[in-house]
Amino acid sequence: MAYFSSVSKVAYEGPDSKNPLAFKFYNADEKIGGKAMKDHLRFSLAYWHTMNGRMSDPFGVGTAVRPWDSVTDEMAQAKARMEALFEIAEKLGIDYFCFHDRDIAPEGDSLAATNRQLDEIVAHTKQLMSNSPVKLLWGTACLFVHPRFVHGAATSCNAEVFAYAAAQVKKALEVTKELGGTNYVFWGGREGYETLLNTNLGLELDNLGRFLKMAVDYAKEIGFGGQFLIEPKPMEPTKHQYDSDVAACHAFLQKYKLTDSFKMNIEQNHAILAGHTFAHELRYARENDMLGSIDVNQGDYLLGWDTDQMPTSAAEAMLAMYEVLQNGGISPGGLNFDAHLRRGSFEPEDLFIGHIAGMDAYAKGLRAAHALLESGEIEEFVKNRYRSYDSGIGKKIVDGAVGFRELEEYALAQRAISNESGRQEMLEGILNRYL
Repeated sequence: MAYFSSVSKVAYEGPDSKNPLAFKFYNADEKIGGKAMKDHLRFSLAYWHTMNGRMSDPFGVGTAVRPWDSVTDEMAQAKARMEALFEIAEKLGIDYFCFHDRDIAPEGDSLAATNRQLDEIVAHTKQLMSNSPVKLLWGTACLFVHPRFVHGAATSCNAEVFAYAAAQVKKALEVTKELGGTNYVFWGGREGYETLLNTNLGLELDNLGRFLKMAVDYAKEIGFGGQFLIEPKPMEPTKHQYDSDVAACHAFLQKYKLTDSFKMNIEQNHAILAGHTFAHELRYARENDMLGSIDVNQGDYLLGWDTDQMPTSAAEAMLAMYEVLQNGGISPGGLNFDAHLRRGSFEPEDLFIGHIAGMDAYAKGLRAAHALLESGEIEEFVKNRYRSYDSGIGKKIVDGAVGFRELEEYALAQRAISNESGRQEMLEGILNRYL
């Protein structure tokens, strides 16, 4: 069954095209640095926003009009949504999708009933995958929507909730493996606190460490060889989340000796909420060999909440791809569209138009980032800026050959220090040339 009969397979028409249902910059098989654009970008559909998002906001009900709305039976609608996902992905030429367990199958009146319903949808998904190029990028468990998780999941004050969350992740890992997923994500939506007055911070962090170690152990037990990812976010829905940014996650993983088992799934909107730029979070992860995958969306700099907009800024995309290219790529991760349409863009075709705009932005950003790296302009400037560490006292500092006594002796013998301009405006102007 075709759910979007008015939309054909989206084609590349070039930058002069005014067709909203055509690519202007994304040309899947075009080679950038010897690798196809689609292999650089590894786009993925986010099931929760694309298929389940109703486009509500705190002041109004959802406006989304979807072809499967007329299907009233829960399980039948779940199967229809999955079929529609494959149609969207294939028409856009997107090779991957991501989901939470509760996105794809409704919750039953017991864990056993819920698992049976999930198994039914997984079997349906496997059948669809057998006739499609679309693959699973990553799976995860939804441990934040149901009221049982009101105080958290792995960090809950209630041990029964911890046990339930463990059972849910166990099943989600099994499902992700069964569907051939190459990653598994942990996002601690409610792993945090509202007030320290009722919080045993040490126990909650220790329990989160125990939980992740159990997941690593079980993955080995069932032979799941996918990459484990943590997705940082500083707040919302809790006031403070333990996975607040990449640096906090890195410190946590170091403390609990989990750095060999996890990398980061970094989202632009979450970086903004943490008071960072997207590029900062990506750079910190890359420098510490923690860059695993990316959720590409766009936050609104005028609103202080997680707007999850479609990523339409080529400038933001350029800086993101600048980090990805220096990382040697993003595989086995990808660029997941954790983004939803604005409330006024409610028609079915808007699902395609929004993703096309995002894919074009990242294609343009990829081309610009590659050209910039090929030129070496930024790298040469940075190298020259730090040249004082290549010889003399700077090299001795880097080599660990001096301490405070030797440095004091050196400083006492020196004349006035002379600094050079950082040329920030010039460097920002260089970026504009490549865009």
